[in-house]
Amino acid sequence: MGRLQVRLQNQAPMPLAAEFECAAGELIALVGPSGSGKTSLLRAVAGLLRAPQLQGTVQVGDRFWFDSSRGIHLTPQQRRVGLVFQHYALFPHLTALENVAVACPSSLDIRQDASLRALFERLGLAGLEQRRPAQLSGGQQQRVALARALRRILRPQDGRVEQGGVLLLDEPFSAVDAPTRQTLYRELAALRQQVSTPMVLVTHDLSEARRLADRVVIVDAGATLQSGPPERVFSSPRNARVADLVGIQNHFRGRFLRQPGDRGVLRWEGRDGAGLDLQVIDKHRLDDGVAVTWVLAGEHVDVLLPDAAALADDTHNRLLCTLVEVLALGETSLCALVPEGLSSEKLTLNLSTAQLRRLGSGVGGKLLVQIPRQGIHIMPQRTGG
Repeated sequence: MGRLQVRLQNQAPMPLAAEFECAAGELIALVGPSGSGKTSLLRAVAGLLRAPQLQGTVQVGDRFWFDSSRGIHLTPQQRRVGLVFQHYALFPHLTALENVAVACPSSLDIRQDASLRALFERLGLAGLEQRRPAQLSGGQQQRVALARALRRILRPQDGRVEQGGVLLLDEPFSAVDAPTRQTLYRELAALRQQVSTPMVLVTHDLSEARRLADRVVIVDAGATLQSGPPERVFSSPRNARVADLVGIQNHFRGRFLRQPGDRGVLRWEGRDGAGLDLQVIDKHRLDDGVAVTWVLAGEHVDVLLPDAAALADDTHNRLLCTLVEVLALGETSLCALVPEGLSSEKLTLNLSTAQLRRLGSGVGGKLLVQIPRQGIHIMPQRTGG
């Protein structure tokens, strides 16, 4: 199967400076805020964005769907693309079967088309063929939309992926309730085991991207800022803007000081001029004394009672902190802690109700925050970052 390769630039109406790839059998998630250009990128891949200034290439395998330098611009009908929209876009006057069949018409009577019956069976829609969209639940409508998209990229003869097929999903789960969303997640996971094609998911939901995607591509203002496995991108953002977009709350400034071997010191600099030294890993990418920004993902942090026994090794930083704020959020609480000796800075952590109860600490109490060296991610400080 072909790899999807996208390299696009555009000035107006939507600025683009995007580059990403998706292998057959891989699912990538385009993640970014509303208006960041995610849907515009999908439209460009599908051939629906016809901006006169659009430059670059869209390639699947060895075939170019778009190449501005050679004047290649295949129409949407010429591209083997299955596109699932956020609000389904089903034809209300057609049955479920007719809605799916219209994606790739066949000479067969649709009621006798075995490939259509197999598609309805595959997606748990058997028995619903003659219902119109208004007679279907939200989850059923979404499955019909997915069946229609698959109809575009599957060969009618054997249900296998047509060479050069690509599946595009534009926030397909945002309009359904939570139980239906979980069901659709499972169906997408099952589908990936049966259909090997590049899949590109647009979402603004970080937890959804973590759960579903092999890789995430962070998009902002039409530009792709960083890509990689979700756990790496979300814990090791490339710059301050990516850190903001992936929701990292603990984002600070400091200065990096080199030490012998693989050890370094991060001087955490407060806004009042005070400082606190943290042990970090030196990856030999930063000069001694350089100004940096740094982030700390909450999953790397342990919170203990102040009299907890010290660790036998020196791979962790241990900060005595004062709990200054607790905001209850259902089963968790958003907690702000001020490190001793650095009164102008706060660590923000999500602690469960059970954890707070076990610690027995309220506002004004002392807690020990334990941070592994590898849990601190350092980035060069740039203007505006």
